[in-house]
Amino acid sequence: MNEITVIRKEHFNAAHRLHNNNWSDEKNIEIFGKCNNPNYHGHNYDLDVMVTGILNTDTGYLIDMKILSEIIKSEVLNYMDHKNLNLDISEFKELNPTAENIAIIIYNRINDKLNSNLKLKIRLYETQRNIVEYPA
Repeated sequence: MNEITVIRKEHFNAAHRLHNNNWSDEKNIEIFGKCNNPNYHGHNYDLDVMVTGILNTDTGYLIDMKILSEIIKSEVLNYMDHKNLNLDISEFKELNPTAENIAIIIYNRINDKLNSNLKLKIRLYETQRNIVEYPA
C-alpha cells in the first residue's frame, strides 16, 4: 500500500527577540535588525503538522486526528502560545528563537509522541511570506 499524508493546521501567538549573546549590540542590530528589539516583538504563527505513513486498514486512519490534535495542543499550543519564547521556553534559554529553530523544537516535541512508523514534517508560517519546513 502507498503512503498517505494527513495535515493538521494550528495557530499560536508568541513573542521573541533574535539575539546572539556572543556578539556586540551593533552586530546584533546589523544582522537581526528590528527583530533584535530588546523589548521583543510578536508573531501570529500558523502551523501545518504533516504526518505520513501507511494507512491502518482496520480503522481507515493513518492517525486519529483527535489524537494528533491532542499531541499538538499539549506539545506546542499549551507550551508556546502567548509566551515569550526567549524567557518562557527552556529550549530557547541558549538557542536563538528563529523560525528555523522554532520549527525544529516543534518537530522534536511532536515526533517524540508519535509512533515510530510515522514520518513527521512541520511547516511553520512566521508570516505569510516567511515559511520554514522541517525536515526539508
